[in-house]
Amino acid sequence: MEAGPAPEARLLMDKQTFLDNFSNLDYPRKTYLCYEVELLVGENSIPLDEYKGFLHNKGADMGLERCHAEPIFLERMASWNLDTELHYRITVFISWSPCPDCADELVKFLRENRHVNLRIFAARIYDYLQGYEAGLRALKAAGTDVAMMTFQEFEYCWKNFVDHQQDEDESFPPWDNLDVESEELTKNLEGILQNQED
Repeated sequence: MEAGPAPEARLLMDKQTFLDNFSNLDYPRKTYLCYEVELLVGENSIPLDEYKGFLHNKGADMGLERCHAEPIFLERMASWNLDTELHYRITVFISWSPCPDCADELVKFLRENRHVNLRIFAARIYDYLQGYEAGLRALKAAGTDVAMMTFQEFEYCWKNFVDHQQDEDESFPPWDNLDVESEELTKNLEGILQNQED
């Protein structure tokens, strides 16, 4: 009996790319999005490793039409054809929280796909466009768990989405003031999600 082809290796992010883009002290121009999908069965969840990976936005600097990370991710998710009779939890770790337009697209997706629960952990708040607060509140109202990344989520991403090459046990190297900045961002996000006015 012949062996089938080896499973395709999942791409992992370069260490410096992760540190440059997820540090909540810096303000990079790219948005990176790491994702994983779990099948929900009663009180249990089953990781679906074939739906685990990362992507980033496409920008004018790449000679392409500008496109944020979230629409790219929604397009990728659509290609998976997740069974509408089953329930899934999708967890996203993103270097910038969704802008107002992307938040609207995610809310629309959730309304059309009631079999999907979404959790978003953001490294920093994208507050450059008017209406970002309303977008984040709309995500929460649609059932999305929206939170800021803390040491725990940064470390999880480091272990699950970053290429450690020869040293799989290499621990996450936290930057100075990571906890302080995460706490401040968490307070800001909580204020946004509780406030009903822009």
